[in-house]
Amino acid sequence: MTRFPLRRLRLRHGDEHRDAVEIELEPFELGGQRYLPVPQTVEAELALVQATTGLDLRLAFDVRLHGPCMRCLEEAVVGVSVDAREYHAADAGAVEELRSEYVADDQLELTAWARDAIALALPDQILHAPDCAGLCPVCGKNLNVEPHSHDDVPGDPRWTALQELKDRL
Repeated sequence: MTRFPLRRLRLRHGDEHRDAVEIELEPFELGGQRYLPVPQTVEAELALVQATTGLDLRLAFDVRLHGPCMRCLEEAVVGVSVDAREYHAADAGAVEELRSEYVADDQLELTAWARDAIALALPDQILHAPDCAGLCPVCGKNLNVEPHSHDDVPGDPRWTALQELKDRL
């Protein structure tokens, strides 16, 4: 878990602190599948600006995730560019929305923030190729390797009662 100590900073209103930090990334779970960040330790740019009532936090880095394609389960690689921002109010009595969940005991939890920022930056589907055909719904074969079709696809027996009703009408 990578943390950045905020206590050592002595920023006045309007001051900015920029730092290159190394963040250790954890494997990412999405839809029951595991995606590995490459590299596991990423160089990120951290910027902290002291506002009148708190800290404006910014984290930026690039990473690749390796894991299964969501359509055919072959190896997929997706590049993710993260540019995340958070605000943390200095007043301990401030409403919860103004206090960053990544700041605890004057420590900025960079690993947790990076994981959540990656999740927000991911595309809707992780595919090994944009034109991935997926798996055959009948036999389960990979349609990218072996494109085919089935002539006699048996109907789902759960729909039999509705089919009978349709035939009567």
